[in-house]
Amino acid sequence: MEWWCQGISWGGGVPGLRWRGGRVSALAYGQRLAFRAVGVRRCPGARGNPCPLEAAVSGRATGGRCPECARLDRAHSVAADTIADDPQPYRVYLAWFGPGMTKVGITAEARGEARLLEQGAVAFSWLGRGPLMAARRTEEVLRQALGVPDRVAYERKRAARHALPPAADRAREVEELYRRAREVGGWTETLEPLEFAARDHAGAFHLDGLPRLDGTVAELVDGGVVTGRLLAAAGPDLHLLAPDGRCLVLDTRLMGGWILAAAGEGDGFSVPVTAVPPSVAESAQEGLF
Repeated sequence: MEWWCQGISWGGGVPGLRWRGGRVSALAYGQRLAFRAVGVRRCPGARGNPCPLEAAVSGRATGGRCPECARLDRAHSVAADTIADDPQPYRVYLAWFGPGMTKVGITAEARGEARLLEQGAVAFSWLGRGPLMAARRTEEVLRQALGVPDRVAYERKRAARHALPPAADRAREVEELYRRAREVGGWTETLEPLEFAARDHAGAFHLDGLPRLDGTVAELVDGGVVTGRLLAAAGPDLHLLAPDGRCLVLDTRLMGGWILAAAGEGDGFSVPVTAVPPSVAESAQEGLF
């Protein structure tokens, strides 16, 4: 049986690795992970459809799809603003990833908190609910009015997780953004406001007590081994304690399209790693983003 990886899932608020064919392997904090990439990375397809060419893709691409499948995926994406007639209700949220790192976004109401878990939001609050286009307009109005982005770079999110302020401080920053958002006029005419209620994912991600971040996996390569103890998971990222004592992050989007096999008991960590610059690590420790 070939175990062809398709990245991470957050079903029921629990991280798991997805495999071709629909299987999911739940991940447990503290467990040892040890696998070897085999062969060539292949495009996994899009929207549940396999890539007809099983095209080879770059090991460093977080998208991991060939150009044709990437276009198909984007053509049916709410995030890319290509859908305008979805009748289901949507919610606008305010997400917090670290000190000074907040964003406004939208998600289908039926998905619950899944989108926030997938992005690695440490804390968040719902802001409003309503039709898709009203939610989309509100997102854009608030983004401009509040001066917050629609995306936060993963490099900044990762480093910030290793030096989080207390939960009360996280909730306070989200509440302040909520207060400012409610003061922006106009959007409540088409969207139902929701009461502030801070939610926190630090427990679900297992972020308490993470050691300093030393590096991130740059890519998987044929025969390359990833091994270590799973300390935390947030969004697409696995935070691992490698056998040599380094704390490293593996972005599971780099795993999509690889066939993975079990590594040997004595195999060491042998895939390329990009070291975290000391200035970034120190800024995270001091909350200076």
